[in-house]
Amino acid sequence: MTAPVTPPSGDPERPAGGVVDRFDDLVDAWWDRLRGNRLADRLFYTASEAADFSLLWHTLGVAKALAADDPRLAIELSAALGLESALVNGPVKSLFRRSRPVHEGPRPHRLRQPRTSSFPSGHASAAMVAASILSRDSRVAPLWWTLAGIVATSRVHVRIHHASDVIGGTVIGLALGALARRVLDAGRAGRLPV
Repeated sequence: MTAPVTPPSGDPERPAGGVVDRFDDLVDAWWDRLRGNRLADRLFYTASEAADFSLLWHTLGVAKALAADDPRLAIELSAALGLESALVNGPVKSLFRRSRPVHEGPRPHRLRQPRTSSFPSGHASAAMVAASILSRDSRVAPLWWTLAGIVATSRVHVRIHHASDVIGGTVIGLALGALARRVLDAGRAGRLPV
C-alpha cells in the first residue's frame, strides 16, 4: 500500500510558486518605467477600459458587419466572445484564486477593479478571440492583432493582472479563437468541423 500523496505546502493563491512570481516581478519592474508616462498611461488605460465587457470588440464587430453588409460577422463575433467569457470567467477562473497585483496610490485614470481571480486575464483571452475572428478575410489583419496586443498588455500596465495572467489568457484566447474560426469557417462551408 502506498502512502497518500501530500500536496506541497505553499500559498494556494500562487500555485506555481516562486518561478512565476519572479517572472511577474521582473516584468512588473521593467514595465514600471512606462507607468506615469502620460502617453503610455492614456493608451493603456483607455484600451483597458474600452475592452471592459468586450465592448470594444462588439463595437468593432458591428462596424465590420455594417461595412461588409453582413450581419453574420457581428453575430459570430458576439457569440464567440460570449462563449469565451462564460468559459474563462466561469470555470477557468474558479480553478484559481490568484490575488491581483497591488496598486499603490491613485490610478491616473478611472478604471473598474474586477473581483475575480487574477488568472487568467479575461481581457487577454477576449482580445485574442476577437482578433482571430476579426482578422478572417481581412486586409487589415495586423491592425486587429496589434489592437489585441495593446489590450492584453494594458492589463499589466494598469496593474490589474500579473504578466503570467496575461500570457495564460493569451494562450487560452488563441486556442479558443482558432477553434471558433474552424467552427465558423466550417459552418459557412455547410459542413461540421472534424
